[in-house]
Amino acid sequence: MANRNIIAGLDIGTAWIRLVVCELKAGDNVPQILTLVKKPARGLRRGYVINPDETTEAIREAVADAERTLKTKVRKIILGIGGVSLDSRLAEGSIVASRPDSDISNSDVARSIDASEANLMEMNNRRILHRIPIAFKVDGEKVLGHPDGLRGSKLEVKTLFITCLDQHLKDLIRAIENAGLIVDDIVASPLAASLVVTTKNQKAAGCALANIGSQTTSVAIFEDGLPVSLQVFPLGSMDITNDIALGFRIPLEDAERVKKGEGEPIGTKKKLDEIIEARLSDIFEFIERHLKKIGVAGLLPAGIIITGGGSSVSNIEDLAKNYFKLPARIASATIATSSKSQIRDTAWAVAYGLCAYVTEDGGDESFGLKLVKNARGKLWGWIREFMP
Repeated sequence: MANRNIIAGLDIGTAWIRLVVCELKAGDNVPQILTLVKKPARGLRRGYVINPDETTEAIREAVADAERTLKTKVRKIILGIGGVSLDSRLAEGSIVASRPDSDISNSDVARSIDASEANLMEMNNRRILHRIPIAFKVDGEKVLGHPDGLRGSKLEVKTLFITCLDQHLKDLIRAIENAGLIVDDIVASPLAASLVVTTKNQKAAGCALANIGSQTTSVAIFEDGLPVSLQVFPLGSMDITNDIALGFRIPLEDAERVKKGEGEPIGTKKKLDEIIEARLSDIFEFIERHLKKIGVAGLLPAGIIITGGGSSVSNIEDLAKNYFKLPARIASATIATSSKSQIRDTAWAVAYGLCAYVTEDGGDESFGLKLVKNARGKLWGWIREFMP
């Protein structure tokens, strides 16, 4: 595969490791899938690495499968990071324009974001993954879009910082490096998924992307095309499976099939519905509380978009509509990747979204990716401190 532009996205979940390897051809901004690999994850709990050796071995197995298909080595990956340590914080900062003619420059924008970072509170043991400016003011007047090139003496910014625990990120990177791979980039998993299961119109109107994983549920809120909040909760679809297994006294494997509406029904439908609705209500309550906290409950015209392995739960779409009193839908069952290649299971959204991230140009509708990518220096300087 010499001289081919190969991209690999690695999504390490609590239940599954998913690896998508793509090729980006000249003149094409859609990564073309070469192989998909799904392996049981080991050594993790709610996104945390609790047994590094097991996690490393599971990653090795996934990579080995991909290499057998590709007939070549996979060296570098883009890592999606999720887990309950992931969160977002807002902070504001302001600076005085540096140019004598008061024109706002790109360096002024960067300094204003640095100023907002300096105002972050309670950052002990946490690491910033993304710095996303979501609102600017020049001399007190709100700016639509980016302020560089405008004239003014004072620049203010409100920045969304997406963070995770230092140790969580260190453990993941070590496990990956011990598997013989190089981490080429790091992206918060909910943002990666949003690139392939939400549209620009949905993010512009206002929507929530709820990714129900095995042991965690993440929610990313978008307004005016930008993420304004991100949160992860310690409940997932495995909790529903466990409840069904206990309620009907059946093996977990049978409970998983029942949860998805597959196979022969067990017990009464009424009892099954009550079990599923009770646990989904717990998950939805976490999300609703967060929506109320940031002031957007009932105010998202594009509604709730559900993805992840938990989106296969029977009747989840109707339950979400009734609970949130908003439009709700399961993310499109087909993630188009080319005229010949498609992913039909949105549980792959994060892994493929990591590959799609590489092709984003950082325009105004790409959640500030240009500034996100330009701000990687601090994160990578920190990573190099503990990498061999």
